[in-house]
Amino acid sequence: MSEQAAASGEKVPRKQQQRSIVTQQKLLDAAIQAFSENGFKGTSTRDIAERAGVHHPLITYHFKNKDQLWRAAAQKVFSDFTNSLSESLESHRGKSPKDRMCAMIHAYVRYAKEQPAMHKVMVQESSYANPRLEWLIEEHLQPFFEATFGLITELQQLGIAPAGNPALLFNMIRLSSGGLLALGNELKDSSGIDIDAPGTLDEIAEMVIQVFLPGEAPA
Repeated sequence: MSEQAAASGEKVPRKQQQRSIVTQQKLLDAAIQAFSENGFKGTSTRDIAERAGVHHPLITYHFKNKDQLWRAAAQKVFSDFTNSLSESLESHRGKSPKDRMCAMIHAYVRYAKEQPAMHKVMVQESSYANPRLEWLIEEHLQPFFEATFGLITELQQLGIAPAGNPALLFNMIRLSSGGLLALGNELKDSSGIDIDAPGTLDEIAEMVIQVFLPGEAPA
């Protein structure tokens, strides 16, 4: 086989692979949006295919069934989320506990703005016990949250964070930091809060910090 023929033969599979990757991404983006709006039960694979602009049989080709597509979509959303917060903590490793938590709150707010589906999916799945919620907690939420509870406990011991159950306090912080942004449309109409306006994200993060981390480390 000539080099030209060999090169030509390589291009076809490569193009097919690229098309496959693009199709998968379209399906994941459409699935994230659909599941966050309508929940697992209220979403059909046909609806996802229509949103993605692809033929319906391609869903079973790429993901086999709706459950696997949900898990793939959730994997993308929550892997990006935990990676974002982990990177924030790691990049501020040498800083004070308060500085590390403040940086994480800012990172949380930014990611919640970029991916409002994250909190919407959690609300949808938390409305009743199901294996998807169990998977989400075990795979993504619990490992990171348990590590963060230690930081909250340290802040409480330093007098920076209010006393009380550190797990409860952390969840109050995260829901104030991110859950608020899932209500963006309602906030704008009911309260005149524009989450797209410059400075709003920093204002949210700083207010959360003032409320939940009011103390200062002893000199």
